[in-house]
Amino acid sequence: MGADEARQQQKAMLDQLDDYLLPRLVQLEAPILAVVGGSTGAGKSTLVNTVIGKVVSEPGVLRPTTRSPVLIHHPADADWFVGDRVLPGMARTASEEPGGMEDAGQLRLVAADSVPRGLAILDAPDIDSVVEANRDLATQLLAAGDLWLFVTTAARYSDAVPWEFLQSASDRSTAVAVVLDRAPSETIDDITGHLAQMLLERGLGDSPLFSIQETVVDGNGMLPPPAVAGIKDWLVDLAADAEARAGVVRRTLQGAVSAMVKKTPPFAAAVRAQADTALELRSSVESAYDQGVKDIAKASQDGTLLRGEVLARWQQFVGTGELLRGLQSNGGRLRDRLKNSLGNKPAETRDVSDAIQSGLESLLSEHATAAAERAETTWQGTAPGRQLLAAADAESATPASGGKSAGPAGKAGAGGNDVVPSLGTLSEQFPAAASRTVREWQAFVLDLVRKEGADKKSTAKILEYGVNGLGLSLMVVMFASAAGIPKGAQASTGAGSAVVGQRLLEAVFGDKAVQGMVDKAREDLDGKVHALMDAEFARYLAVLDRHPVDAETARQLTEAARAVEDCT
Repeated sequence: MGADEARQQQKAMLDQLDDYLLPRLVQLEAPILAVVGGSTGAGKSTLVNTVIGKVVSEPGVLRPTTRSPVLIHHPADADWFVGDRVLPGMARTASEEPGGMEDAGQLRLVAADSVPRGLAILDAPDIDSVVEANRDLATQLLAAGDLWLFVTTAARYSDAVPWEFLQSASDRSTAVAVVLDRAPSETIDDITGHLAQMLLERGLGDSPLFSIQETVVDGNGMLPPPAVAGIKDWLVDLAADAEARAGVVRRTLQGAVSAMVKKTPPFAAAVRAQADTALELRSSVESAYDQGVKDIAKASQDGTLLRGEVLARWQQFVGTGELLRGLQSNGGRLRDRLKNSLGNKPAETRDVSDAIQSGLESLLSEHATAAAERAETTWQGTAPGRQLLAAADAESATPASGGKSAGPAGKAGAGGNDVVPSLGTLSEQFPAAASRTVREWQAFVLDLVRKEGADKKSTAKILEYGVNGLGLSLMVVMFASAAGIPKGAQASTGAGSAVVGQRLLEAVFGDKAVQGMVDKAREDLDGKVHALMDAEFARYLAVLDRHPVDAETARQLTEAARAVEDCT
């Protein structure tokens, strides 16, 4: 069952629960409701007007765009219908005149003494109306009736649409009476016989079948009373027989309950499938962004960041010549070399810090983009995912402010208005958020250096080398922590340059403390990156949340169906 079909079934089930099952179960003694339905031009309104004895429903093939259904009842039964017992979602009007457009879409109540007590007749819109709202309303009204008075014609009795409705009535054991209208006198017996055989084959063999011979209507558009005498007498007798009325109600009610119980398992399965699909889509995005977090963690520790501008600025800061050669030869003046190199270089400290910030921001953008693309590709591989992406892109193509409409999703329109980027790209908030994340992490590292050197001895050393210089050294060491720090000639390039920072930090804090600081710096960066990527991940979740599916609904539906089945 597809999503559209499941939604239609859901609406039909809810409508019948609200419009018929619950009201009827609460008030079994209420008048029986006979809904007159059929195709366009079948003569439904003409039949109703003739049976009632006055024009209460507008006849004719041409209808208003939106038609008001008419419910005719005995004046003494008015209290059953003025409230919301039947069709609670429809407003009521008591207009006596048919065709009032101001009442379009409302349930028009008409009191008539010619309708026996215990019976109400509802003239519904055409089941094959060219107006979709009329077709939907006709379906809803038929599902709300205790009895169908289904009208067809000699020319159209075998059409597919009427038989789809009649088959649905048979499937749920709805009480049905069929009226064959406009039957030519010379073929009426043959057509009636064929129609009776069709009803028998479709499980409606016990349905009363009436025929109306083709005739001329009077000035009010009504049939000669004898033409409908059999139908009227049957309705009057039904209304007068409490046991017969109760039998019709029980049959239709039981059939409606059974049909709903029967439909529930596949509907529950459709709900469960949707919940599973939503979970799979969520998991695929989560995996894409989790991979991004892992890739960033790896690249921030394996020496990847110690390239290009970061490497150049760091080597310029510590000195690539004499200092590195001194480290390689294990000279005895290491402390003085470090102090002289790192003690008073505020401008170069800013250069290294800026290079690290730029490098980290580029790394974050690269992997966040890759995660967005992976997530989008995964969704594009499934029909539900493609539908969600299309809906999201349609929303993103709407300009953020008034003016000309936007162009392709994720780009500004002709008027220059900003639009929301598509899910497969970075969010518009990401660059600023990434920059803030890096700055906050750098501040954390500097604070870590201050806290680690809180004792007097370390404080003195920190003052000699500078908090900024030690903080940058800690960042560089962390960037190479998973790659190892090479010895010998390799120390002059790439991750090997981190040996300078490593030696400096060990000279100030000791090797054990340095490892702890590296671990804390890495843990803090990982946490901040995770939060940053979660914000990007949330864009996909927002799309899913606009189409919520409660996994518990399937179980609840199944349990409810079993409970109803046990009670019937």
